Amino acid sequence: MERHTIQVIAHIESDFKTKFGIPRQSGLVPELTARVVFEPAYRSADALRGIEGFDRLWLIWQFSAAVTDGWRPTVRPPRLGGNARMGVFATRSPFRPNPLGLSCVVLERVDRDAADGPALVVSGADLMDGTPIYDVKPYVPYADAFPDARGGFASATPETVAVDFPAPLLARVAEGRRAALLGVLAHDPRPRYQDDPARVYGMLFGAYEVRFRVADGVLTVVDVERA
Repeated sequence: MERHTIQVIAHIESDFKTKFGIPRQSGLVPELTARVVFEPAYRSADALRGIEGFDRLWLIWQFSAAVTDGWRPTVRPPRLGGNARMGVFATRSPFRPNPLGLSCVVLERVDRDAADGPALVVSGADLMDGTPIYDVKPYVPYADAFPDARGGFASATPETVAVDFPAPLLARVAEGRRAALLGVLAHDPRPRYQDDPARVYGMLFGAYEVRFRVADGVLTVVDVERA
């Protein structure tokens, strides 16, 4: 089998220390911010010349928490409740022959003077903290946007749930992280095949562990602690 080697050029710094809770697609929670920190060999201001002229970027990265020795031709997409099999190439499942992910993010700014810079501050990312990034490419609207294209089984906009976050618990979260956390919870982080209203789930988000339960379309936060 023919093989090629590609270089990790950067890693992402995000609020997600584990896979649980990460939005299922990029852009679903625009309040989420993250940093793309380049490896020393690629920390070149020249390599980013002109990047501020683009509103959005494509990140090509590795599903580093889903690397396996083999692959299967079919997978169970969470979008279908984990009950139906689809061809792996008809899904965005992390379990693929090459565990590559593709995310469209908003470029908020370039940290040119940071100690680990120049780094990119982006929003809407769906990557776990520490995820290796293989490439960064500009999003070009005339070539990359096809709003009338069919979306197969993923055509419908994902449903959200109401979030009941008691004020005393929300106050434990840094003010600048509250909107992002509320957005993540509104997309119901539970696996699609789990629907036990009595079960309490725990999710790591930045410096916090958030515990919640979901019943009758309402996600209720029951505790927030420093992680």
